Amino acid sequence: MLSNLGNLLLFLNTFLGITIIYYSFENLKSSKSSLSSKIYKYSLIQSTSIIICFFTLVGAFIISDFSLVSVYQNSHSLKPIFYKISGTWGNHEGSLLLWVIILTIFSFLFLIFNKSHPKKFRLYTLIFQNFLILGFLFFILFNSNPFENLTPIPLEGLGLNPILQDPALAIHPPLLYIGFVGSSIYFSAAMASLVTNYSESSFASSIKNWVLISWSFQTLGILVGSIWAYYELGWGGFWFWDPVENASLLPWFSMTALVHSLIVLEKRNILYFWVIILCLLTFILSVMGTFLVRSGILNSVHTFASDPSRGVYILIFLSFMIFGSLFILFRKYENKKYFINPNSKETFVLVNNWFMMFYLVTVMLGIFYPIFLDALTNNKISVGPPFYNTVIFPLVIIFLFFMTIGPQAKWIKNRFENIKILIFILLAAILINFTIFYIFKRYSILSNLLVISSLFLIISSLIDFTQSLKKSKTDLARIISHLSFGLLVLFIGLNHHFAIEKDFNIKLGETKNFKNYQIKFQELELKDYSNYKAVIGKLKINDLKKNQEKILTPEIRIYNNPQTLTYEAAIKSNLIEDYYLTMSNIDRSEYYNIKFQKKPFMMWIWISVTMISFGGFLRLFKNAKNY
Repeated sequence: MLSNLGNLLLFLNTFLGITIIYYSFENLKSSKSSLSSKIYKYSLIQSTSIIICFFTLVGAFIISDFSLVSVYQNSHSLKPIFYKISGTWGNHEGSLLLWVIILTIFSFLFLIFNKSHPKKFRLYTLIFQNFLILGFLFFILFNSNPFENLTPIPLEGLGLNPILQDPALAIHPPLLYIGFVGSSIYFSAAMASLVTNYSESSFASSIKNWVLISWSFQTLGILVGSIWAYYELGWGGFWFWDPVENASLLPWFSMTALVHSLIVLEKRNILYFWVIILCLLTFILSVMGTFLVRSGILNSVHTFASDPSRGVYILIFLSFMIFGSLFILFRKYENKKYFINPNSKETFVLVNNWFMMFYLVTVMLGIFYPIFLDALTNNKISVGPPFYNTVIFPLVIIFLFFMTIGPQAKWIKNRFENIKILIFILLAAILINFTIFYIFKRYSILSNLLVISSLFLIISSLIDFTQSLKKSKTDLARIISHLSFGLLVLFIGLNHHFAIEKDFNIKLGETKNFKNYQIKFQELELKDYSNYKAVIGKLKINDLKKNQEKILTPEIRIYNNPQTLTYEAAIKSNLIEDYYLTMSNIDRSEYYNIKFQKKPFMMWIWISVTMISFGGFLRLFKNAKNY
């Protein structure tokens, strides 16, 4: 029954998408300035029916309806209700349905909240958005249907991948998809802008809130995924440069460039075509990330089960998007020459964009180089942290200086009236930096420069914040986001430089000593839980220098449905540092491999990224008030 209802709603949404496109073209012929009421009605029905469709699938997971292939493969009757629900989007088919929901809801909301913009522009945006909706609906119906029947009906399901059974990962995909898929609406708007010649500041005002929504949620989604990987995968650290992680980072770079470029377009009516390119690029990179994850090209713990047919469909769809958008872009492209004073705020925004594009190309190179090398020479390599740290971090230092100076610059022509304050801030940053490294007696040129440049941005932002309290008009959202980015780089630099790591083998009852630490393997305990069995180690860590003692209990978990072994990190966190420990058994021996890490300021890394996202939401709230 649920299968029939779900398929009926999918076909209904396909019909509604075609109907909306038809009536939109019909409405374009009308001389009336308003949109047809039929378009509003069908868009509302479309949004409502796809939400009902999704909740039908959620219901199937909750009641363990194993007549559906997706439920059978990704759930189990003994799973906790929370993980049954999150299992809805913890698989390929369900996640694609979530894609279509977000595509559809953004289409409807754009229609409702952009009434002040011309009819023709809104209609073409709706048309392009519904072509995207139809593309993914066809993919779902003919290749990845979550309501596909299974006969005979199994008595029990295979269960959800244990590493996905986590609260953070339950909310990670929806947050990330709002960022990924939310970029579709300004992709469609950019195409509509090119077709209707609706450009410059008016176009910027039509999409700026949608860009901020997707950027803010994308930032939160990346953060939650990073936190999950930190404690669930046992790698330690805030970012691992895993290929699928990097794929989610690519659209974030282009979104960040777009957020800043829109400010220039709205203020100065320049960079229109560059804004269009960034709109197109952001969603194309989002779909490309989907292709990489689902095609099996990338080898990662994050990837879905690979299926070449899925990869081929998304590749064809991606190709149509790229060539179609490029065709329309180059038909309308005009090589307008603008004079931009090198010493102006516009130039600093462009510099921001250049840095973002450099980071994007660097990360993309790290993703695709191993793929092409494997295809051409059959040599398998991986590009890891050493490459990214070597290439990206030196440029981050320069980038932070530009981030500090840029907001102080004036539009059109800057006079650098505050040069003395900037020199004072730089000297203060250098003094604080050397104080930190003098106290801890550890030196590194790169770490020193990272700390100096981040402190330069932090102090400047704090001064801006104190001055903003005296003004009625202030860009508080920008101050918070820039301050938070400076804090993020500062804590990353300190975390990287002052982290302690030790990997050793130990058996029950033994004690290991290194530096100022003593670790004793006190006991092992076996516990049964409803969903798994756990081998729990109890290890006492003595910090001899501080005369502190901590007990950490890492786990080895054995799941039955499906049969999987996972290693759960034990973490003791506070605002200053994290003690991080993982345990794994060495086959056929009484020894266990222990990985111990002491990570300073991990909590502040998470807080900094949250504040960056908060800055985006604050700007969105301010725009909404003035809308």
